[in-house]
Amino acid sequence: MRYNKNAILGGLLAFSVVAAPAYAAVSASEAARLGKDLTPFGSPRAGNDAGTIPAWDGGLTEPPANYEGSGQHHPNPFPDDEVLFTINASNMDQFSDHLADGVKAMLETYPTTFRVPVYRTRRTHAVPDWVSENTKDNATNAAIVGESAGIKGAFGGYPFPILSGNAEQKAWQTIWNHLTRWRGVSLTRRASEVAVQTNGDYSLVTSQQEAFFNFYDPEGSVDTLDNVIFYYLSFTQSPPRLAGGAVLIHETLNQIINPRNGWGYNAGQRRVRRAPNLGYDSPIAAADNLRTADDTDIFNGAMDRYNWTYEGKREIYIPYNNYEIGQKGLSYSEILGMSHLNPDLMRWELHRVHVVTATLKEGERHIYAKRRFYVDEDSWNTALLDQYDGRGDLWRVSMGVLKNYYELPGVWTVLEAFHDLQARRYHVQGLDTEEPNTRVFTNDVPNKRYFSPASLRRRSVR
Repeated sequence: MRYNKNAILGGLLAFSVVAAPAYAAVSASEAARLGKDLTPFGSPRAGNDAGTIPAWDGGLTEPPANYEGSGQHHPNPFPDDEVLFTINASNMDQFSDHLADGVKAMLETYPTTFRVPVYRTRRTHAVPDWVSENTKDNATNAAIVGESAGIKGAFGGYPFPILSGNAEQKAWQTIWNHLTRWRGVSLTRRASEVAVQTNGDYSLVTSQQEAFFNFYDPEGSVDTLDNVIFYYLSFTQSPPRLAGGAVLIHETLNQIINPRNGWGYNAGQRRVRRAPNLGYDSPIAAADNLRTADDTDIFNGAMDRYNWTYEGKREIYIPYNNYEIGQKGLSYSEILGMSHLNPDLMRWELHRVHVVTATLKEGERHIYAKRRFYVDEDSWNTALLDQYDGRGDLWRVSMGVLKNYYELPGVWTVLEAFHDLQARRYHVQGLDTEEPNTRVFTNDVPNKRYFSPASLRRRSVR
């Protein structure tokens, strides 16, 4: 079934910067490669010459027989896969060409505990047929407007499955693919986040989260986006000092022309207030300042404070097909090591990634002076992110721990981990193994008034 995609080059946004350049999409002949020598989402269908990365064979689209249905934790579809070898501090030089700098730094910083267990590579990413069809349309119609500020002519699929233009334009396209990547239509989940201290202590912050990915609205089109990628609601349930608080986000396609809309509900005051600072390097209280606002989801938000460069592709080890760390009943104490996630529960694979570097513009302010992204060529998830301080030292290492949600189907994170190498602390989002359910995906389209400030207050005071 093909979902609606009208007025492809029509008015996504009534941009006031009409004079800003629009960076064009690829030709019809190039787009015709999608689904042939390229996957439907733009990566080469073929594997690598060494045979260590296989050809894409359609991805993982069927759950194992013991999967109980949407919302249930995911059984490992590859229970017989074994560790091929393990990279540690003593042998990391042998694998240097296939390691991100942040992973090397983790091995050096925690030489006795951190390691990288490597498994066979399985290219499990897949998308529904209607997303594939929309992605092919986007390839010839999507364009970036302004200096990375927004996109137009895209809906219901990856905007730029085939990168084009100069190094700056390819970098913008890569990050926009990450920002608008396929993660379903609607979801709800109850999950916890923690900031782990140097002695291993932590306290949970648990919330109920709901999201509607307006960019993938099955009833929508380019003309109905109204400059919104997704709507997001989060209600804090514990600890008691934070319980009752809530956050509402309308994530915009152009945050320069129309900045992200955010509201917060304060349970003590019983009031909803605008939250204009939910962006860039604003600290997140629940993360004990180990995560900035634009660290969330590994990266989100506006790109205007940085100069962007596309550095090409590399074959590196990234966290992929991580089912064991998300098994129902696994205690958080088993998952959370003193300085990082338990490596015995992790799975790393060799994948091709797009490498993008963002360098802070002169005169702009952000706590990160440089950021290097490693974006999975299949799913367009940022799997690893190295972040540098103003002195040029590697400071923080973010990891998107990926797996395929076969009920979608599609690859997304099961956990996100943010490591501060200088403070030797880390923060984790997405813990749900002690919960009865995990993320519940549906194709339901809510009334958008459900994600309004008025609705936020009514629901919060119940």
